Amino acid sequence: MGSPEPLKKDPVTSTPPAVKTETTAPRIGVFVCHCGSNIAGVVDCPKVTEEASRMPGVVVARDNKYTCSDLGQEEIVKAITEAKVDRVVIASCSPRMHEPTFRACIQRAGLNPYVLHMVNIREQCSWVHNQEKERATQKAIDLVRMGVSKAAKLAPLEAREVPVEPKALVVGGGVSGIQASLDLANMGFKVYLVESKPSIGGVMAQLDKTFPTGDCAICILAPKMVELARHPNITLLSYSEVEDVKGYIGNYEVKVRRKARFVHEDKCVGCGVCAEVCPVKVENEFDMGFGKRKAIYVPFPQAVPLKYTVDKENCLHFKSGKCLLCVKECANNAIDHKMEDEVLDLKVGTIIVATGFETYTPMRKGVYKYWEYDNVITALELERLLNASGPTGGHLVRPSDHKTPKRVAFIQCVGSRNKKLDRNYCSRVCCMYAIKNAQIIKEHEPDTEIAVYYNDIRAFGKGFEELYHRVREEFGVEFIRGRPAKLSEDPETKSIMIRAEETLLNKITERKFDLIVLSVGLLPSEGSKRIGKILSLPLSSDGFFAEAHPKLRPVDTAVDGVFLAGCAQAPKDIPDSVAQAKAAAASAAAIMFSGKVKIEPLTVQIDESLCVGCGLCSEMCPYGAPELYQNEEGRTRARIVEALCHGCGTCAASCPQNAITATQFTDDQICSELVAALSPNGHAKTAKKKAEEAV
Repeated sequence: MGSPEPLKKDPVTSTPPAVKTETTAPRIGVFVCHCGSNIAGVVDCPKVTEEASRMPGVVVARDNKYTCSDLGQEEIVKAITEAKVDRVVIASCSPRMHEPTFRACIQRAGLNPYVLHMVNIREQCSWVHNQEKERATQKAIDLVRMGVSKAAKLAPLEAREVPVEPKALVVGGGVSGIQASLDLANMGFKVYLVESKPSIGGVMAQLDKTFPTGDCAICILAPKMVELARHPNITLLSYSEVEDVKGYIGNYEVKVRRKARFVHEDKCVGCGVCAEVCPVKVENEFDMGFGKRKAIYVPFPQAVPLKYTVDKENCLHFKSGKCLLCVKECANNAIDHKMEDEVLDLKVGTIIVATGFETYTPMRKGVYKYWEYDNVITALELERLLNASGPTGGHLVRPSDHKTPKRVAFIQCVGSRNKKLDRNYCSRVCCMYAIKNAQIIKEHEPDTEIAVYYNDIRAFGKGFEELYHRVREEFGVEFIRGRPAKLSEDPETKSIMIRAEETLLNKITERKFDLIVLSVGLLPSEGSKRIGKILSLPLSSDGFFAEAHPKLRPVDTAVDGVFLAGCAQAPKDIPDSVAQAKAAAASAAAIMFSGKVKIEPLTVQIDESLCVGCGLCSEMCPYGAPELYQNEEGRTRARIVEALCHGCGTCAASCPQNAITATQFTDDQICSELVAALSPNGHAKTAKKKAEEAV
């Protein structure tokens, strides 16, 4: 991608100028927040305020019980006006929470919003030193002194703005991707939905029923799928993958590879004649390997788009150059084995990542013998066996002999809440889908004995607890608290003995079952890993995409203009996935409705006279902000795409020529903080002296 369009001043909401520090001594206001008792319960806030009032350049120092409240902000505005304050230090909680709040506050008072410095005395003082009140107070004083010193050297900055392309890209065609696409399209925006599989629908299309209501999953999903395919504002790119994304918020350039179906979508009518004559049968991945499909296929009867796809790996023509029975029988000449992939170039303003999840596959040498015993299956495999459109027509049978099981056991938390697997998180849905499936089995075969081995039941959603009690009390499903330690198979009957400690009874028991169902947890999808690298999206400790803030920005990412929906962010059920999809769509729409977006001016600057064009900054930057170019003299140099820069300073730290400076984190500003920290009156200096004396 070429050089981005130059950033422009926002003519409507441009930031006010600040007092020129070259000729005027800074007049600093310090405001200390009690945060109720969050800070004041440990830190002596009046003492911190008193000490701040004596610091160089401070003309006003106040403490307030709740500085972020309306009253607290009005006091700041009043103090700025009355004392002619031109620099502000706020000692409160994390700037991640309230920095935008206080920037807007001082802007109302006529100051440039970037002459604000926040000092975190909650997380860094009261919360970590809650048993050391005096030391926490002294640390708070030291941090405020450092903040005051830096504030004196803050420079005013001006926000920039870029135009926004009123189009959106949604990656992933599960229920959350479908919902986000429909919401944006109904608001009038053009939407490109990219799905890697031949049909949209995701895992929800494989389910039999949904909890807690027992509604047919495909009956809920199919109308949404059809609506999406017919929507004039949505371009459905199924069997496609995002290959590359460049640009920045409002102006993303996306390359999408449309994989060759070897079937022309505009000619295929979904009649299925081609599949009828195809001689090749392979395991149907949609039916989790229990059913068969042809080498030319649609994933399931309600697939959208209802267009056939040739499985290149199993097609006889690709293997031997012969056959072509499907071509001969197709009346519309839709099948073309010479088709090639197509690469599309799209330009969008926002991106929603809805890459979904995968279910955990039990270990090959694990306790539960999934790979050794035929009658040990996963919950998703059970879903296909219970589904009326599945390989058995909804009749539950044992894989080993296709007989109806009389005794069924569910084992919970397989692949979740397990430190040995480095998966400490709860997958949130496992308890409820086991309870739901137990009910379905009982409805089909009332005499079936069912036991659920659990650690604890997490029925946290609306109607979940009621379903749990109904299944236990009305349907007679037994719930056994305890994790099975050993499974052993009877080689003749293929029945399986479960040895487990029942913790409520405080004893070891052995019980025989005909079928074992492993309630497997949810994992990040393979596709999400690739998309994460393309978009430079950070991950949380569980491997899912990290949100910008767990409370205040749960659908935002660290990359501006990119949002999360559904299980791309964390394991969740269908209602929560839909809710997050609607939130992501609303967030994306807010940007596109505005027509322009402000760019944070806290970026980095490159001194071309020092830059040698080594490219190390470009390699190190997680956001792709530095780019190499040829200057007028024909020399390679680096420059910063401001709209991509997050001001993290990684490039500045790695530059061997010291050619890069982070705005508001200059050497002069940082050194001023260090000098303040080590001043004769500073706690740090005192501690250092004591340490030297001790040696």
